[in-house]
Amino acid sequence: VGKRFWREPWTPQKYDPTFKGPIYDRGCTDIICCVLLVLAIMGYVVVGIVAWTHGDPRKVIYPTDSRGQFCGQQGTPNEKKPFLFYFDIVKCASPLVLLEFQCPTTQICVSKCPDRYLTYLGAYSSRTPSELEYYRQFCVPEFKNPQKVGRGERGGVSPVLNSLARRCFPAIRAKKGVIMVGNETTYDDGRGRRRNVTELLEGAKKANVVLETRQLAMKIFEDYTVSWYWIIIGLVIAMVASLIFIVLLRFLAGIMVWVMIVMVILVLGYGIFHCYLEYAKLKGEAGSDVSLKDLGFQTDLRVYLHLRQTWLAFMIILCIVEVVIILLLIFLRKRILIAIALIKEASRAIGHIMMSLLFPLCTFFLLCLCIAYWASTAVFLSTSNEAIYKVFNETACQFSGQTCKPETFNTSNVTKLCPDAQCLFAFYGGETAYHKYLIVLQFFNVFMFFWLANFVIALGQVTLAGAFASYYWAFKKPDDMPAFPLFSAFGRALRYHTGSLAFGSLILAIVQVIRVTLEYLDHRLKAADNKFAKFLLSCLKCCFWCLEKFIKFLNRNAYIMIAIYGTNFCTSARNAFFLLMRNIIRVAVLDKVTDFLFFLGKLLIVGSVGILAFFFFTQRIKLVQDTAPPLNYYWVPILTVIVGSYLIAHGFFSVYGMCVDTLFLCFCEDLERNDGSPERPYYMSPELSEILLKGNLEPSKSTDSQG
Repeated sequence: VGKRFWREPWTPQKYDPTFKGPIYDRGCTDIICCVLLVLAIMGYVVVGIVAWTHGDPRKVIYPTDSRGQFCGQQGTPNEKKPFLFYFDIVKCASPLVLLEFQCPTTQICVSKCPDRYLTYLGAYSSRTPSELEYYRQFCVPEFKNPQKVGRGERGGVSPVLNSLARRCFPAIRAKKGVIMVGNETTYDDGRGRRRNVTELLEGAKKANVVLETRQLAMKIFEDYTVSWYWIIIGLVIAMVASLIFIVLLRFLAGIMVWVMIVMVILVLGYGIFHCYLEYAKLKGEAGSDVSLKDLGFQTDLRVYLHLRQTWLAFMIILCIVEVVIILLLIFLRKRILIAIALIKEASRAIGHIMMSLLFPLCTFFLLCLCIAYWASTAVFLSTSNEAIYKVFNETACQFSGQTCKPETFNTSNVTKLCPDAQCLFAFYGGETAYHKYLIVLQFFNVFMFFWLANFVIALGQVTLAGAFASYYWAFKKPDDMPAFPLFSAFGRALRYHTGSLAFGSLILAIVQVIRVTLEYLDHRLKAADNKFAKFLLSCLKCCFWCLEKFIKFLNRNAYIMIAIYGTNFCTSARNAFFLLMRNIIRVAVLDKVTDFLFFLGKLLIVGSVGILAFFFFTQRIKLVQDTAPPLNYYWVPILTVIVGSYLIAHGFFSVYGMCVDTLFLCFCEDLERNDGSPERPYYMSPELSEILLKGNLEPSKSTDSQG
């Protein structure tokens, strides 16, 4: 098949009387990539099983001690100890806190948080039994001899104001801008050294970041539990609106396009007017003039809505979007008429293949599976680390540094040979091959997510392209079309071109992983002063962003050529690229104008449903004011509805977009193969040829004379 369609890059297609549309006599392509994909999926399943075996997602929500036991869990020694106490909270300032969901310091479960400041040295030197007994409850369980205390057992007990989410935090306060604990700016770390309170504050902040993240997640979860019903209703409204819009576009394409343009302008205009009203209403109110920079990040986003600067920023953004859209419409008014003709033809094609409107649901379902598997695997991998204990001693011991278990350490030979040895917490991790390569497994998890997600999207694109190509190359529409064009195209894609789809999605996944890595490096370099490194990183990010957009564009058109000719990925990408280059004016005139019109359609649906959700969840609709559920953050369901509406609208419009791209590529091929004569008639419909073969879009004489 590859040799049959091989030709010079800039040579137009020649007339072939046997060509009747998508080739049915085809073979498997890019078999090596197909095998690689199967092996990668098998490895991904193994990684998921291993992660689910070792990980425990409850560590993300519930406090656990250094032995991995949950505080307050029934049926365990910690049943009556619901609070978590950190031995050295300063160590929580480590970056590992955010990566592993734990502070790298010994942690124990206690029945209550301390209410007084006390160190072991202070308690022991006082020789007061009550002081020693009070201190004993904040030591590791195996602490028996008060005269023999190691590094991991002693520490400072600082007072707390309250127990926040079942965790004990020091009572740090600011007095006239000075950070203090108690009435002092320094504290005893339990080892006879004085340390600055700012170190304690930094550790508490980092530990609190994880805590606030967990609290935010729990509140968001609560909002979902009380609003999921209304969220589904909002998504159903978006689906019905998208379906009605698509059906009307099928019969009234010209009218609907202009109605869509006017409605988008009106919706944006109302958004600007509403932002101005909110901006004017906040004038003179206390606290409304605080700048966003001074306010900083707040988990409760409602705080931002009480600032004038927020509404001013919204108003400026909407004004810019409104002006840009109006200017584009003015300059593209003639091209819009041509694009409407192509949309009408796409409407006729979709009318003959109505099942294509439901096909995005299949793609959406597969993408949800990919996202769910990736997210669950990532959480299980992140919670796979366990507390590692090692032998510590002050004198020479052959067992020093070896791994030990606190439960059996006192009965082991180590204590007999090394009387001063202790089994103390060392770090979170693991010494097995699995734990050593956890970061590699996380990277593999991210890579496989991008690869599989891109593969699912590619499968949907090549299926729709095959179905719509069957419509275009049917000389008598719809009589010459196959009985089930969508299912036939789907079967051909899976049977013959899984390898080619894997190849294209693999290239895109590699670029996307590189972009994620660059974003991570950029985040790590934010605190650095190396301006050259930041400049170089910004250039790389820009280059790879452009590369990703180009690869997506090339892949999309390569999949269309695969669906038609059955060639491998490289040949299809090459032929598609040079076909577009030979028709670059048509690409600029038609393809991108239709994309712009479809974007306006998605913007109209998402904006309308988003405004409706905003008024409902903020209880501004009087008829259903008491129906809206009470929420912690009303932006949670609103944002969910907006994102979901966009995905739904994108799913419906992606069918139109793929149909337009396929018809456009087939149109370019049709112009090169045929000349409109009785011997070589065009396959395009009379309505399409009437407007596309006029003016700037008329094919050149050199192209017509080919054959």
